[in-house]
Amino acid sequence: MAFITLRQLLDHAAERGYGVPAFNINNMEQGLAILDAARDTNSPVIIQASRGARSYAGDIMLRKMIEGLVEMYPEIPICLHQDHGNNVQTCLSAIQNGFTSVMMDGSLKDDAKTPADYDYNVNVTRQVVQLAHMVGASVEGELGCLGSLETGEGEAEDGHGFEGKLDKSMLVTDPDEAQRFVLETGVDALAVAIGTSHGAYKFTRKPTGDVLAMDIIEAIHAKLPNTHIVMHGSSSVPGEWQQIFNDHGGEMRETYGVPVEDIVRGIKHGVRKINIDTDLRLAAAAEFRRIAVTSKSEFDPRKFLKPAMDAMRKVCADRFEAFGTAGNAAGIKPLPMSEMAKSYARGALNPSPALPQAA
Repeated sequence: MAFITLRQLLDHAAERGYGVPAFNINNMEQGLAILDAARDTNSPVIIQASRGARSYAGDIMLRKMIEGLVEMYPEIPICLHQDHGNNVQTCLSAIQNGFTSVMMDGSLKDDAKTPADYDYNVNVTRQVVQLAHMVGASVEGELGCLGSLETGEGEAEDGHGFEGKLDKSMLVTDPDEAQRFVLETGVDALAVAIGTSHGAYKFTRKPTGDVLAMDIIEAIHAKLPNTHIVMHGSSSVPGEWQQIFNDHGGEMRETYGVPVEDIVRGIKHGVRKINIDTDLRLAAAAEFRRIAVTSKSEFDPRKFLKPAMDAMRKVCADRFEAFGTAGNAAGIKPLPMSEMAKSYARGALNPSPALPQAA
């Protein structure tokens, strides 16, 4: 198997009615855990790296690590995605380093902190789309700012996230504006704001419709039935891992993530990419703490990392099964980016075929 673009993968998911988890990685252990779970469940996968991850591991290391995973797991289609690109250069540098897909998050300005207006978002996203599609790479855009409907605040992830408080109008994507945005930019996938946020502390109670606006996803899907919707900040922050973490010296306060059943509801209404990071971090950190407390003389890093990998593998397998991703890897024949570029050039993929054309 080979690298796959986000557009080809999500088109396949849409045709068959499943969603694809997008797991953030920083290191080898995360990559092995994700791909082990993908192989065990016969699932295609999106592996994504934030700007923080690229700084931490380095582009060369990340690229070579993913190339190694492709070689080790030849049966698994792998999309390598830049998460939350803050400007055109970040996205282009990712493509130059072998990423098959990029996110241009124009909901915030270049500093990744200041909310941007609609015109800025359209202009910068459209630039990335035009350049990326020339070489066959896919582009995800974002409309609306990711943040809590409970507090009006965001949670920075690797330095990306607005500061202060915003009103609800900026924290929930407008369906009519979403339709315009997709037509004006030609993005392959659209991340929407529905009240989720980065990190572990998403909700202070099990979320209901007043803080997790799943109805917005349904409204956007009704207007854009063939546009691939993306849910960011969608870790479920499992209670069992919180318990293990706290039972072994941790101090995580009570928190709730996005329930898996709500994500499954979203998949029925056009959600094709689901971003997950905290769940893997939490499962791994819980195992680090457990080993440190129960085996106090242990100092071999592998004795900590192997249980952490097992924990992350289980989380990944659970998500592949729940989202319907399992069983779909074998049915995908990845197209080279050069072929995707030809499709974009002749207008077969941009804008999304089922979108109403501008007058």
